[in-house]
Amino acid sequence: MSDSDDNSAVQFGRNETGSNGPIIPKSASEALRPEKVPQPPKRSRKARSQVVIFLNFVMTVIVFVALAAAGAVYYAMHEYEKPGPLEANKNFIVRNGAGISEIASGLERNNIITDGRVFRFVSEAYLDNETLKAGEYEIKAGSSMQEIMQLLKSGKSILYSVSLPEGLTVKQMFNKLANDPVLVGDLPQDLPSEGSLKPDTYKFTRGTKRAEIVQQMVAAQKALVDQIWKMRDPDLPVSTVEEFVTLASIVEKETGRADERPRVASVFINRLEKGMRLQSDPTIIYGIFGGEGKPADRAILKSDLDKETPYNTYLIKGLPPTPIANPGRAALEAVANPSRTPELYFVADGTGGHVFAATLDEHNANVRRWRKLEAEKAAEAAKAAEAAAAAEPTVTPAEAQ
Repeated sequence: MSDSDDNSAVQFGRNETGSNGPIIPKSASEALRPEKVPQPPKRSRKARSQVVIFLNFVMTVIVFVALAAAGAVYYAMHEYEKPGPLEANKNFIVRNGAGISEIASGLERNNIITDGRVFRFVSEAYLDNETLKAGEYEIKAGSSMQEIMQLLKSGKSILYSVSLPEGLTVKQMFNKLANDPVLVGDLPQDLPSEGSLKPDTYKFTRGTKRAEIVQQMVAAQKALVDQIWKMRDPDLPVSTVEEFVTLASIVEKETGRADERPRVASVFINRLEKGMRLQSDPTIIYGIFGGEGKPADRAILKSDLDKETPYNTYLIKGLPPTPIANPGRAALEAVANPSRTPELYFVADGTGGHVFAATLDEHNANVRRWRKLEAEKAAEAAKAAEAAAAAEPTVTPAEAQ
């Protein structure tokens, strides 16, 4: 076949539709004309429904909110658990009745935490139905919000204390409570009876009322006295709890040495059994000065022994009408179960203790010995004072100018 035959023949191959068939030649203009693009399939009525569109929007919002919430929770927990900004330990007070919003604001205001809102919302989730306790707390440097919440939840606040030693009167104990700077509120207007307060060290949190401490002291002393009274020697010459506490208060004031108390108690019990006057100097002091106590620079004068008061056991027989102080456990136990000795007298030995005697002659000899020791001490003190005065440089009028 010649070339002319090839050009005139109909050619076969894939046409523009993609199927096999004759290839139809196109002119240049037809070849440059854009072909028709197939139209996309029409959306179904269900896809065009407003309900579907709304549900798609809602799902999008939910996903967005969930992601935002997850991010917020992650941020809050990170802030809640990381070390706080506090650089040094600091005390923080939670007042009675304070809510978590007030506490959170106070913590942020004092630069103990960085974000009060985070503390509030996360703590509420942790606490459930529990609360943060009132009190004064020591926040450690760098404490996280979670650690602070646990501390305030525990109620382990700072404890203060007031010490009320044995032998103080009710008035003297009230004065110590009144002068304590941490306690609040007024003391009871009516003083409890003498001997009814338990000497002890009482711990309390800031803001505790003074009247609450007094209530604790009264209840503690009653429980202590009742307990020891039940275990007393049945042969004691005291018939009531009041007499028992009165005698214990005298023993308390006579000696501060634990090893001497049962022996001192024995002397007074022996005297009561024999009908002898107790002749106790502390009772004279109480009769003259009452609950205020004797001034430190006031000595007991010979004339004091003759002053008629209901408490002067040099003049009255038996026990005074009330205790003269608040006795502690040791004095109460000494009276409940005293030593069994024949001794009727004791006097100071000059070294902080006492020397005891069964007869008046022995006692008088002990008294003479004690007076001699006192005289020697006074002479030594005077000599030391003279030596100190002599050692001071003398300044002449000219030198003073």
